[in-house]
Amino acid sequence: MTRNTNRQAQARFDLQTRHRINAGRVAVRDQIAFFDRQFGQVASEWKEDDTRVTFADFAISEKIFAELRRDFPEDDYCSEEASPQDEELQLDAMFAWVVDPIDGTNNFALGFPVCAISLALLHYGTPIYGFIYDHSTGALLEGGPGRGLQRDLKKLNRNDLAAEAQSMVGLHFPIAQERLQQIGPLLENYRVRCLGSGALTAAYVATGYLSGVFDDRVKVWDIAAAFALCAAVGIEFTFIKETPFPMRTFHPSMTFSPYYAGTQTFRAEMAKLI
Repeated sequence: MTRNTNRQAQARFDLQTRHRINAGRVAVRDQIAFFDRQFGQVASEWKEDDTRVTFADFAISEKIFAELRRDFPEDDYCSEEASPQDEELQLDAMFAWVVDPIDGTNNFALGFPVCAISLALLHYGTPIYGFIYDHSTGALLEGGPGRGLQRDLKKLNRNDLAAEAQSMVGLHFPIAQERLQQIGPLLENYRVRCLGSGALTAAYVATGYLSGVFDDRVKVWDIAAAFALCAAVGIEFTFIKETPFPMRTFHPSMTFSPYYAGTQTFRAEMAKLI
């Protein structure tokens, strides 16, 4: 009886998850044309935390959530563009969604193509599936633990570049002087990329373009979807402070979640440095 009950519960969970994955994919795809039209054209302003925002950020966030809420009104919804005046959201539902409607807003506003839509599905606070629309390639990356990694619904096997003589890592500048001294050896051994999009930097670790990433200045919405993409190919995140997952509460003024992720070789090197 217990075994049957467990199987039935697992079957319900799998069905609920599949429905949300399909809906999430449609919700992101429905915003791509609008995203592309606004790219490099939309006016922007600055938020109190000195990050750029455009009306397209708000529009994409609202449209994605409006579409998902029609089918899943019981879920929790978390967006970078939530009002700072809102109270802290307690995540009580089984499923939650975390969106960064435009990751890499500086690039987006200035017409530099490395920017993305990032949407994550969380189960009791932990990302189990992610979608990242990569504007620079026009591709939709998606995946999660146990479900593999896909690009435009085609299975993507990680191209492990760790053994390459010129392997690359992603960093996010500015970096404090003390931290820069700690990670100095990385600059001697790796090519460095600073893309201006936390979501894409971590996603490129999942695909194998980058051997690793170290980022001191990301927040949960920057990495939630990429966390699931990396988990899909067995890449772990190491959070330097406390882990944001499972996420129990949400507010747009949440603190940074410094982390590193990548190949075993890269993570071993970082563990010695940090």
